[in-house]
Amino acid sequence: MGGVLVDISIIKTKKDITIVHEDTTVGEALEIFERSNFRAIPILDSTDQLFRGNIYKMHIYRHMSENGDMNLPVTALMRNSTKYININSEFYQIFFAIADLPYIAVLDHENHFFGILTHTNLMRVLSSNWNVDKGSYVLTVRTAGQRGDLQTTSKIISKYTDIQAAMTFGSSLNGNFDDILYTLPLDVENDLLQKIIRALQRKGYPVVEIENLHQTRK
Repeated sequence: MGGVLVDISIIKTKKDITIVHEDTTVGEALEIFERSNFRAIPILDSTDQLFRGNIYKMHIYRHMSENGDMNLPVTALMRNSTKYININSEFYQIFFAIADLPYIAVLDHENHFFGILTHTNLMRVLSSNWNVDKGSYVLTVRTAGQRGDLQTTSKIISKYTDIQAAMTFGSSLNGNFDDILYTLPLDVENDLLQKIIRALQRKGYPVVEIENLHQTRK
């Protein structure tokens, strides 16, 4: 999905989520947590526009256990103040930004708080685009990150079978290769799989990982 923008429909907008403000007390935030199953809540400024960070239930409980002042503002326990994405961020940027967070804040074109993208929704989109239920194998094909790699590798695979889905992940950490993930159709068996792998490798495109979706579904 390199170069693909996140689908706005999977973002929970501000009007549909619970938020607190920077002057909300820790005690008031605790009351909200105890009425819900939230792990974290976004903190906005007094204008209801600017994202300040997140307040986590676990940090409030730790604060309580240390006899901390419950009248402090939530900003005293704030986390993730730099963890946010823009509404037009590319998919691979979002994928790495969200990491272990339960959600990531989404800002609009004016850098105002727009809503949140939850980890669950992101994984659901990935699963859908991977076509796990309709695929046999997912191949991770390593390329040099050159123009035309996607077209060339797709052409090689298409000589043997249709392609159920494809995702690209641009620039690795050391910046010298890109990976393309191909989902092959349900009817591809191991013999055909091996032919595809050999054909890719002959052209200089090693298959660095194979996910067997038959086993994943068991």
